Parts: sequence; structure tokens; C-alpha cells
Amino acid sequence: MSGDIASRAAALVRDVPDYPTPGVVFKDITPLLGDGPTFAAVIGHLAQQAPEVDLVVGMEARGFILGAPVAVALGVGFVPVRKAGKLPRETLSGAYDLEYGSAVLEVHRDAMAHGARVLVVDDVLATGGTAAATVELLEQAGSKVAALSFLMELSFLEGRSRLADHVVQTLLTY
Repeated sequence: MSGDIASRAAALVRDVPDYPTPGVVFKDITPLLGDGPTFAAVIGHLAQQAPEVDLVVGMEARGFILGAPVAVALGVGFVPVRKAGKLPRETLSGAYDLEYGSAVLEVHRDAMAHGARVLVVDDVLATGGTAAATVELLEQAGSKVAALSFLMELSFLEGRSRLADHVVQTLLTY
């Protein structure tokens, strides 16, 4: 079943060369999101492979698109991890590097109970910088990262190595 979902999803992911900077091949998931049955199947797959958790965390911005429906499917809450300056209350923050720059992520300090088991969901595991920074923020907040789940992994960037102490699940690997 997951092979069928993977092949359907892969057929809808489009490569956009030189975006957002020259040399980067952007994986555009908007055609996948626009295909209701495949999008629903992907969400169902991500939810089905999830361990038992208290919350789902998604990173801005495409992690919101995937993480929120996974949280609904699991019957748990959703916590957004945002770019710096986007959250209105006291936050925890962490800097990280992308394959084409650097950024800062933030989460509300009181977004989750101490000891909460969380599933981190995002669209792409590339260099692992965003995911590693998110894990660090969640652990700083007292949460336990039960697993990280990605639609796709760009394995040649070796981001999984930055998450070696965690369960990492992906549907597609490039």
C-alpha cells in the first residue's frame, strides 16, 4: 500500500531548478496538495506510521500544511514552529542553517506540557538543519521527540545524520 502511495505522490512532486537560488532544485509539492485523493492518502500514511504521541509539531510553512491534518487524523493537538518574530507570546528560539542560507525558528514557551511526546512533521528532510533546530527547541521546552516524519528526503544532503538519535520516517527518498 505505501508503495502505491509513494509512487502516486512522487508522480506529483515537481522539480523546479535554480529556486530559490541558483544550483538548488526545489521540490514543489503543490501539485500533490491539489490532488485530493493522493493528499489524503499521504496524510493517512504519515498518521498510520506515527508512534503514540500527545502533539504534532510542524515547521513553517509546509510543515503546517502536512502536520495539521496529521494531528487531526491522530486526534491530537498541533503546535506550529515559526520563523522569528511571528509568535505573539514568550518564545524559545534557535538558529539553524539551510542549504541556501540561515534562519531562526521559534515556538511558544508554553506550547506543550513538560514531557509531552511529539511527532515532528515537515515536507523535506534536506540538510537536517531545520529539523535539528526544531528538535533542540522541543527538548529545551521539556518535550520528548517520539519521531520525525517527512514527505520526502534528499538523501544526498545527508540530513538524517544530524538526527541520528531519533526515529526518522520518510515516504519518498531522492
